[in-house]
Amino acid sequence: MDDNFYMKKALDEARRAFDEDEIPVGAVMVCRDTIIARAHNMTERLTDVTAHAEMQAITAAASELGGKYLDECTLYVTVEPCIMCAGALGWSQLGRLVFGARDEKRGYQRFAPEALHPKTQVTQGVMEDECAQLMKDFFKRKRN
Repeated sequence: MDDNFYMKKALDEARRAFDEDEIPVGAVMVCRDTIIARAHNMTERLTDVTAHAEMQAITAAASELGGKYLDECTLYVTVEPCIMCAGALGWSQLGRLVFGARDEKRGYQRFAPEALHPKTQVTQGVMEDECAQLMKDFFKRKRN
């Protein structure tokens, strides 16, 4: 399995969000080559501004592992996490973050580049075009 394989799974989650009229961000948490959590944005359904895909994935993964630290895990997410999610990922001591499209307006790299745990490895731009296109399609549909 490689980064593209898992990012495709995150994109499947993002498409679920798109179909549910949620901002199409999807995430999968991988630990020891196994997907232990799948999530997508649920802020509208749950009327909860914190119900981002990353937050849902962190909670599900911690529950699956029986502990709050995710230092042996990789989170694949279609869009760069916001500062809230980056902070939560930092507290979880995530081992690796892989994201697709940058978020120039709300991404953590713009506002809080030190939010992640110092040992977290970051890979960006995996399937970037596909991830960005889904966001563009969603907001184009919202404007029409």
